[in-house]
Amino acid sequence: MAGGVSVAALLLPLLGAAPPTGPAPAPDRLQRAFAAAAREYRVPPSVLLGVSYLQSRWDAHGGAPSVTGGYGPMHLTDARAALARASSHHDAGAEDPRGDDARPALRPAAGPAAPALPARLTTLPAAARLTGLSAEALRTDPAANVAGGAALLAAAQRTLGEPPSADPADWYGAVARFSGADDTATAAAYADDVYAVIRSGERRVTDAGQRVELAARPEVAPETGQVARAGLRTVPGAGTECPPTVSCEWIPAPYEEFGDGDYGNHDLGDRPASQRIRYIVVHDTEGAWDGVLNMVRDPTYVSWHYTLRSTDGHIAQHVRTRDVAWHAGNWYVNAGSIGLEHEGFLAAPDAWYTEAMYRSSARLVTYLAKRYGIPLDRQHVLGHDNVPGPTASAVPGMHTDPGPYWDWAHYFELLGRPVHPTAGKHAPVVTIRPDYAANRPVYTGCASAGEPCAGHGSSEVRLYADHDEDAPLIRDAGLGTAPTTGVNDLSSRVSTGQSYAVAGRWGEWTAIWYLGQKAWFRDPPDAPAAVPARGVRVRAKAGAESVPVYGRAYPEAAAYPAGVPVQAVSPLPYRLPAGQAYVAGDVVPGEYYYAVTFTEDTHRVVRGEERYYEIQYGHRVAYVRAADVEVVR
Repeated sequence: MAGGVSVAALLLPLLGAAPPTGPAPAPDRLQRAFAAAAREYRVPPSVLLGVSYLQSRWDAHGGAPSVTGGYGPMHLTDARAALARASSHHDAGAEDPRGDDARPALRPAAGPAAPALPARLTTLPAAARLTGLSAEALRTDPAANVAGGAALLAAAQRTLGEPPSADPADWYGAVARFSGADDTATAAAYADDVYAVIRSGERRVTDAGQRVELAARPEVAPETGQVARAGLRTVPGAGTECPPTVSCEWIPAPYEEFGDGDYGNHDLGDRPASQRIRYIVVHDTEGAWDGVLNMVRDPTYVSWHYTLRSTDGHIAQHVRTRDVAWHAGNWYVNAGSIGLEHEGFLAAPDAWYTEAMYRSSARLVTYLAKRYGIPLDRQHVLGHDNVPGPTASAVPGMHTDPGPYWDWAHYFELLGRPVHPTAGKHAPVVTIRPDYAANRPVYTGCASAGEPCAGHGSSEVRLYADHDEDAPLIRDAGLGTAPTTGVNDLSSRVSTGQSYAVAGRWGEWTAIWYLGQKAWFRDPPDAPAAVPARGVRVRAKAGAESVPVYGRAYPEAAAYPAGVPVQAVSPLPYRLPAGQAYVAGDVVPGEYYYAVTFTEDTHRVVRGEERYYEIQYGHRVAYVRAADVEVVR
């Protein structure tokens, strides 16, 4: 403490949120809090700002915790409450993760076990001890939270035996330790990201209307050797398929035989030599890191390729990308995709995702897309909620993660493919692109059925049967239920990055073709929900009243060799009516991967002459036979 004055007294002018009926905080309040905390704890302001940006992008989230119980701009963790909430949000749903009619449906025996709390999830109590500030203040007041983060950084610097230097280059080791990672590779990857932010600089208006700026410091070259003295373990990365810019370890999903010839929890393959990898599927875990890892180690149930940790962006790989994981509930998609699970909860709007995890995920996806030639768009980078039910009976049970609170716009900015206009004002195609922070549709059912969820930014836009918010919501015939505002109800929602053919315009409203219907959304010029775009559109061939829509692109019966059962090409309970157009993402072959035995000698890739268009049909993608449609010229 400087001059014997308490930290709380020094920060008193910055502490305490404005009363509900009082004036809003000055827009530079948070910037001043960073400056005050940096002075008090002798941390370079650029280091404090850079760390906070990587944690939260300087957002406070109204004092609500992240998916791992991290609070405020510094993401100070106190995870017990968050882990208690997790059990109430977990909903496995009715989906069969394999989605293969050739085998019995796969169902869970139990959810992931509750783990003990690691040190990375308890930094807020440590900050309280260092500052003398209450845990409540550290959770709810951004200025106090920033002071707690500065105290932790200063303590890490002392532990490393480093002086409180004014040069940001001298704080690499402390930044690495702040990550909470227990291994050198993850800590170094985190610190590298922080210093990349410091060098490039950032500025933005936070979720609380605070203007914060970090001036670019391109000359900063940190002492990276400090991380070797941090006492962290070494994680073997051998065998992982990750870019060098992330921390990655191999935690294998078991490939084991058990019971009466049954096996799990994935299938061996030879991709991309045997078949193309077309999709990357983004999931959230609906559980905490350690418990989720217990689940993927279960040979009798599900698998996916990678898990990403929220606190620091660390990645665990479980299944080789050449092999087929059981993750998306649709065997056609599984056979042609790579699945990524992100630590998080769909129905917890305030349980926000960290910038560290978004960035790590974007680097991994960019690497995989380049390696396998996967286009970086929403027809190929799918949410689990965009994967179609493979059959009519499967549609109601399909999962809905990562849900409306995943920030697709920011994610695609990190992928280097920001969503922006690609056509003129009156283009026949639009791409959904609301302002995430300002777009706050009402959702219900997060904590209890029918109750409104906490107000929060969203990537999704609601659809109506007419250009009026009092009009009925769009109905999804495949679900067979009345549409609602439920957080898991995808009947009448479109998501950022998805593209649709324009069906009409009326004042501040735009209509699109959606699930065989004309669906309207508010799209005012001063707050647009979509941008004009280019896109290939398909429609029913001339003379056809409508054509069938499919949830998988399987080959024709004649393509199956002896010994491989013919799989039904069964349409979903949807049609593509004459006069409507839908944006096509790809032309795909009729293809089926037969893999129902532990040994690979009977595995076959069946490929037919039939071709399909993948289309953006509703919230989920779907497939139509190329022979049934024509391209709109």
